[in-house]
Amino acid sequence: MIDDIAGLRRILMQNRTIAVVGLSATWHRPSYFAAKYMLGHGYTVIPVNPAYEEVLGQRCYASLREVPQPVDIVDCFRRAEDIPAIADEAIAIGAKVLWLQIGVISPEAVRKAETAGLEVVMDRCVKIEHARLFGGLNWFGVNTGIVSSKRPPCAGLSST
Repeated sequence: MIDDIAGLRRILMQNRTIAVVGLSATWHRPSYFAAKYMLGHGYTVIPVNPAYEEVLGQRCYASLREVPQPVDIVDCFRRAEDIPAIADEAIAIGAKVLWLQIGVISPEAVRKAETAGLEVVMDRCVKIEHARLFGGLNWFGVNTGIVSSKRPPCAGLSST
């Protein structure tokens, strides 16, 4: 499992097509934020959700097996119990990376994917990791300017 800065950076630099399983068309859902961010940073995002025909201007597919182009990263916004079956689909389509979002923990899926030669990232957000590693943490207000490493001036002390 990939859990180090160098590995995460390599995955995000070398893999540019992301199938987002469970991508919602509802603007305030985390999957929507992550997909919109990645689209805005030059990635190809393929929505996978049987509930929609289109999300973020991209054609939506009911399953990974229906996606007509090669997929590098399968980014999973689904419950942990759904992930082993998604791992099977990711293996079947020849994906390179199985990415499980924050809070999605599936040791069974990790074993399946790694045994089949996929790299796995678990319990991390693709948007947060990209922003952290490539300088986009200010997107959507994370860089509010409220928290700072600068010390405030001390009252009553003179610098002369």
